[in-house]
Amino acid sequence: MKQLKHSKYRNTGILFEMLVRQIASDTLNNKKSKSIDLIKKYFNKSTELSKELELYQTLMKEKFSVESKATQLVEAVVSTQRQLNRGNLNKQKYNLIRDIQKNYIVEEFFKSNINNYKELASIYKLFEYQVADNPAEIIKVRSTLVEHIASKDKPKAEEVQLNEFTNQEKDIRLLSYKLLVDKFNTKYSNLNSPQKNILREYINNVNNTVALSTFVQGEVPKLQEAIKKCVTKIDDKVTKIKLTETISLLDKMKTIKSVKDNHILSLLRYYELVKELKKI
Repeated sequence: MKQLKHSKYRNTGILFEMLVRQIASDTLNNKKSKSIDLIKKYFNKSTELSKELELYQTLMKEKFSVESKATQLVEAVVSTQRQLNRGNLNKQKYNLIRDIQKNYIVEEFFKSNINNYKELASIYKLFEYQVADNPAEIIKVRSTLVEHIASKDKPKAEEVQLNEFTNQEKDIRLLSYKLLVDKFNTKYSNLNSPQKNILREYINNVNNTVALSTFVQGEVPKLQEAIKKCVTKIDDKVTKIKLTETISLLDKMKTIKSVKDNHILSLLRYYELVKELKKI
């Protein structure tokens, strides 16, 4: 019986998500993102990759309360995927991966964990293999997707907003993107290098809890040392006491295992405090 192997390097859903994340990371670093051009080239409406991505997104986003309807949806999507031009699809996927290798270090590009990895891997196997290859495993991956589609979890607010955005006309989406970038640049134009580095790491490792907690824990000693240096230059006793207490409070972040948004905000604010202290 054939073993059904999953390849995140050939998974259309994962490829697209990694490109989007790379755009966010490049934006934070004030770099022109090559990923934008890759998305325009390989995921415009005329490509087979774009058509397959739409099928991935259908299985990931659609919800039915009745399991039988969820099953019908899986069958319909698989049937539609079988009608794609396999030769063109494989060629476009090969060229996309080749271009990613030209522009990025592949290991770094794919290092982040993926939300719903199990479901995305299941979709890949359904699209790439036939029932005859391994009937038992095909049934398992179908069941995984049916359970996902029939789950009662309500979409998060940001997911609803993203769906509304992607359904807008192209001109509206382009204008919205420009406004978003302009707003981002205005809001974060005064961030220093450590603060930008924090945001970059947060975006790149938002789903990689180990890497993110390790990064946060590594930032704490740097902050404590920076604040200590500032303390020596301050004469006011009350301010010195408060800053010493701040240094002690940072100790709690050395053992963080699950990084939350408020932890990232705290780091940004601590670095903002250091910036102000250096002005004294």
